[in-house]
Amino acid sequence: MVKKADTNQARLHRHRRVRGKISGTGECPRLNVFRSANNIYAQIIDDVKGVTIAAASSLDKDFGGSGGNKEAARKVGSVLAKRAVEKGITKVVFDRGGYLYHGRVKELAEGAREGGLKF
Repeated sequence: MVKKADTNQARLHRHRRVRGKISGTGECPRLNVFRSANNIYAQIIDDVKGVTIAAASSLDKDFGGSGGNKEAARKVGSVLAKRAVEKGITKVVFDRGGYLYHGRVKELAEGAREGGLKF
């Protein structure tokens, strides 16, 4: 009997490994990404205090259209960057959440960079 590999379990393993190496501080918080099949979510976290500083997702009320494509990911990144800059955050550490830096994750990162975040 052939057992199919659990891809989400492998992603969580990669995410735990990366999280052992990076952490967000007050001066340089962590930009975390989570993507599902239909939506994408991002938040900026201060790990020292355990507080979410800013967040954006494709489920926000003012967000229009589909949330499961690259255009939506770029829009979420730019909205998150705008909210972070309003709170005085310009430098972050990017946490891709165990996902490959490709597709929607890459578009979110580029949208955040266009919005004024540096990483």
